[in-house]
Amino acid sequence: MSEATSMLYRIIQERRSIRRFDGSAIPPETLQRVLEAATMAPSAHNRQPWRFVILTALDDKRSLANALGEELREDRLADGDDPGQIEKDVAQSIERITNAPVVVIACLSMEAMDVYPDERRKTAEYIMAVQGVSMAAQNLLLAAHAEGLGACWLCAPLFTKDEVREELSLPDGWDPQGLIILGYPAEAGKERPRRPMEEVSLWR
Repeated sequence: MSEATSMLYRIIQERRSIRRFDGSAIPPETLQRVLEAATMAPSAHNRQPWRFVILTALDDKRSLANALGEELREDRLADGDDPGQIEKDVAQSIERITNAPVVVIACLSMEAMDVYPDERRKTAEYIMAVQGVSMAAQNLLLAAHAEGLGACWLCAPLFTKDEVREELSLPDGWDPQGLIILGYPAEAGKERPRRPMEEVSLWR
């Protein structure tokens, strides 16, 4: 195995979800490299459906975090969850987003994707675009780890699309898919168990 191959596997295997950061700023050139790595992902028809919104200003991060937190509170209250626990979870969510040096909102655009008259192919085309954004996000996470950064993928925008669109004044057609918090880790991430290959694979 070559050194480059070994390094790639090590980056994949050692990446962890990091939710707490030491507060250090990310150099602009480092952030640019990480974002460019995201855009090197494969996509259906090479249409590159990913779009990114990058937040670095504290007020912008806090405003978005508060909007997402309010929606989380309303949803959890409607579910009948314990109000005390809800407030703890909302506070944690707001802190997590606000304290991240950089927040990247991954969005999807169908602008360049194929258009079909039937629902079956429309749905397939949309799923292909989602797959492309997901692969771009994974590139971003791996590149961040390679740069010594910590990152965590959060799915909150899927539950709060209208709030994200309003807070960020997104262009028409930008569909929020996920949120990535980025920064230098305050602590090592926890290793999570992985299912063995025999549980997740089928050889024919």
